[in-house]
Order: sequence, then structure tokens, then C-alpha cells
Amino acid sequence: MSPVATAKRIGIGATRPHNWAQLFKFGAVGASGYAVNLVVFAVLVTALGLHHLPGAVAAFAVAITNNFYWNRHWTFGASDGHAGFQAARFFAVSLAGLAVNLVALQVLIEGAGFAALPAQAVAVAVAMPFNFVGNKLWTFVAD
Repeated sequence: MSPVATAKRIGIGATRPHNWAQLFKFGAVGASGYAVNLVVFAVLVTALGLHHLPGAVAAFAVAITNNFYWNRHWTFGASDGHAGFQAARFFAVSLAGLAVNLVALQVLIEGAGFAALPAQAVAVAVAMPFNFVGNKLWTFVAD
């Protein structure tokens, strides 16, 4: 699909209430993934004494699995599709969303003088629509 066709599809989609409901669900799943990430990280690093880097990787893996499951079954209702293909696409979209997050974070800290934590909060919000659109239009489409 061309960038112009994609932009038109997004514009039309923005007028449909069902898509806004999905966006809300996507945000709720993301919030649960954030909580899961922090809990797993705290258990591994604080309670079990694991180094923070492998703890962060493990927490990310658990959180992304949580997010994939709930987005597949609840947000997009795409459990009929091939889970392996959807998982690979979900991971790719998540990495692209991470790239958007990191660029926004860098601009906010270095360019706008934000402190790190508020900058990350804004950067996550900036990346969320990109993640949503990528997952809606590519990850969880009917096979």
C-alpha cells in the first residue's frame, strides 16, 4: 500500500467510533504491559538480585508477550489469524514504535530541555498512535 493510500485509510478510519474504542483498548493493554514490566523487573532485580540489564530484557519479554496476547484477543479480536505471523509482525511494529519513542525522547531532552522522566512519558504518548496504526493495519489484519 502506498503512503498516500495509507494516509487516506487512516483519515477515513479516524471517523469511525469503533477505531477509537480499539485505540482505548490498545492504551489499556499498553498500561497493563507497563505495569507487568515494572513488576517483573522489580522481582528479578530487587528480590532476586539479577543485574538490571538482563532484568530489563526479561521484563520486556514478559510485557511484550502480555501485550501481544491481549491485543490479539481483546483489542483487535484477531485470534483467527496465524499467531506466529502476528507475533513476528507485532514485534517488528513494537521495535518501530520504540524507534519513534527514542527519537521523541532525544528531541524532548536535548532539544526542548525536558527532564528524563517527563520526556519519556511524552515520548511514549507520541509513539502510541504509530504502534496502534501499525498493529491495526499490518499485524492483526485478516490473513
